[in-house]
Amino acid sequence: MDRTVYREVKPTPAIWLMAVIAAAFVGAAGLAVLYIEHHGHIVTGMNNQIVWGLPHVFAIFLIVAASGALNVASIASVFGKIENKPMARYSGLLSIALLAGGLAVLVLDLGRPDRLIVAMTTYNFTSIFAWNVILYNGFFAVVGAYLFVQMARNISPKVVRSVGTAAFVWRLALTTGTGSIFGWLVARPGYDAAIMAPLFIIMSFSFGLAFFILVLGTTFPMTGRYIGPNLVKRLGRLLGVFAVAVLYFTAIRHLTNLYAAEHADFEYFILFSGSIYTKLFWIGQVLIGGVIPAAMLLRHAENTTKGQVILASVLIIIGGFAHLYGIIIGGQAFPLEIFPMYEVTSTFADGQINGYTPTIYEWALGMGGVALAVMIAGMGVVALRILPMNLSDRNIDPTEPDF
Repeated sequence: MDRTVYREVKPTPAIWLMAVIAAAFVGAAGLAVLYIEHHGHIVTGMNNQIVWGLPHVFAIFLIVAASGALNVASIASVFGKIENKPMARYSGLLSIALLAGGLAVLVLDLGRPDRLIVAMTTYNFTSIFAWNVILYNGFFAVVGAYLFVQMARNISPKVVRSVGTAAFVWRLALTTGTGSIFGWLVARPGYDAAIMAPLFIIMSFSFGLAFFILVLGTTFPMTGRYIGPNLVKRLGRLLGVFAVAVLYFTAIRHLTNLYAAEHADFEYFILFSGSIYTKLFWIGQVLIGGVIPAAMLLRHAENTTKGQVILASVLIIIGGFAHLYGIIIGGQAFPLEIFPMYEVTSTFADGQINGYTPTIYEWALGMGGVALAVMIAGMGVVALRILPMNLSDRNIDPTEPDF
C-alpha cells in the first residue's frame, strides 16, 4: 500500500468549462433574487398557504446532503475504516460547500436577507429555527476544525479521531434539528410525526453519499486521477443499503400515519389521490429514487460498474428531491388544521387543496445554490491539498478482498 499523496488540482479546460457553467447558474440565481426582492414574492408560486416553495426544497436537500457528505470521513475517523481515509478531506470540504449552498438559498429566499444579522444575534429559544441557526453555524466550525486537523502536520491520530467524533455527533444533531422542524409542527397533518428526525438522518446518509459519489466520479476523470473499481463498488454497496433504509423508514412513517385517524385523510391525499404528489411519491421517490437504484447496487453487487454506481447516485438524488418536494410542499398543500378537535369555519380556503406551481425564478435560485456548492468545492480542491493523486484499489487497502 503506497503512501497517500495529496496535491492541488491544476485547472484544465474541462474544469474551466465547469466553472463557467456554475458561475452562470450562480449569476442567474443572483438576478432572480434581485427580481424577487424588487417585485416581492408575488412573482413566485408561493402564496398564503404554501410559504415554503421550491427554493426550500433545494435548501433542505443541500443541508441534509451536507450532513451525509461527511459519511466517508466519519467512517474513516470514527469507525476506523482506513480505506476511506484518503477521501476524508474531500468529504469534509464537500459537506461545508453543500451547507453553504443550502443556507445561501434559504437566506436569499426569506425576503429580507439584509436582516440576517438579526437572526444570528437575536435568539428565540422557544423556536426550533433558533436552535438550527446554532447547529448550522456550529457545523461550519466543527467540520472546519476537523478538516484542519486532517491537513495539519504532526497532529496525533487521537486528536483527529476526537474531532472527527465531535463532527459525527454534530452532524447527527444538525439533521435531527432539520427533521424536527417538520416533525414538531402539529398544525400540519403531513408534518406532525416524531419519525421525521430519524427519517431525515437516514435520508442524509443516502443523499449525501450519492452526491459525494457523483462529484468524486466527475472530479477524478476531469483531473486525470484514477479511482479503483472496487472502491466504487464498496461505496455503491453502502449507498444501496442506505437507499433501502430510506424506503424502510418511509414505509414506517406512512404506516404510522395510516394507523392514526387524524392523519388518514392526508395519507390518502399523498398516496392515492392521483395528484402530482402521489405521482412524485410512487414514481419519483419510491421507484426512481429507491427501488431501481437499490436493485442496481445490491443485486449482483460484485459485477456493478462505475457507470452503474454513478447512475444510481443520480437516481437517488432525483428521488431525494421528489421525496423532499412531497414532504415540504405536499405537507402544505393539504389543508391546515389550526385547532385540532374543534370545528373552525371561515371564507378563506377552508378545506381546499392548495395549489402551487414553481416559477423560473425559484428554479434559478435553487439551481444557483447547487452551483454555489460545486464552485466552493471546486475552489477548495484547486487551492488546497484535498484530493489524493491516486485512489486505486491497491493504494487504498490491499488487504480488503475484492468482489
